[in-house]
Amino acid sequence: ENELRGKVIWVTGASSGIGEELAYQLSKIGALLAISARREDELEKISSLSKEDILVLRLDLTDRSSHEAATNSVLKHFGKIDVLVNNGGRSQRSLFVDTNLDVYSAIMELNYLGTISLTKHVLNHMIQRKKGKIVTVSSVMGIMGAPLASGYCASKHALQGFFNSLRTELTDYPEISIINICPGPVQSKIIQNVFTENLAKSIENSGDQSHKMPTDRCVRLTLVSAANDLEEAWISDHPYLAVCYLWQYAPTWAWWLMNRMGKRRIQNFKSGVDADASYSRKKK
Repeated sequence: ENELRGKVIWVTGASSGIGEELAYQLSKIGALLAISARREDELEKISSLSKEDILVLRLDLTDRSSHEAATNSVLKHFGKIDVLVNNGGRSQRSLFVDTNLDVYSAIMELNYLGTISLTKHVLNHMIQRKKGKIVTVSSVMGIMGAPLASGYCASKHALQGFFNSLRTELTDYPEISIINICPGPVQSKIIQNVFTENLAKSIENSGDQSHKMPTDRCVRLTLVSAANDLEEAWISDHPYLAVCYLWQYAPTWAWWLMNRMGKRRIQNFKSGVDADASYSRKKK
């Protein structure tokens, strides 16, 4: 609370899920908020329930030509940006053999290129001030691979590589922090808005999400990580967290395990059960 209170924090993808919960928790802490998403009406709902000093700013991450003006709008309103939270993005539920390549292009344009485009404009301001935090909500999918999410995994791997490289370019600015947050499955609305095998199709059944980590706990741990300048934080329950450690330290075992877990994940999806249904949950 002491670290983030009074700071100007810009949250993208704030209309639902992790982004919406970030807005609520940051508002309670006493942060000065800029909240952005494509759905401005949903942002207005959040601002009406929170403190008065919130800037609602419609933003389309895929419209890179608008990012400089959006950054200037936040700076004009607050005079500075202390923290940028790159949270905007979409997941995926489709097999590669069934998926149009236009979907992969759209995923990379939104999750990767849109994120680094906005970061570029905000970082220029932070370099001038010689301080700031860039917090990017990546995913455990940026650490491992999984079926039904090849494009999403690729975009998150790209973000991991980009921000880990960017951090090494900023050694002359020790007060600019690059922080990667890698959540596992979370009870957010991300599944309801996933990419499928073609751009015009939405997912028919998002399935039960109750086995996943509650959104408020994920956000609380995200803010703790950001306040303490952790370079990377894995925020997940087991068994997903254990699989991350396998990918990091014993990749051959991880490949073997994922080949088996992957079959279950595909079966879950095809049968209408959430693909991330807990593999350790006992049957009733």
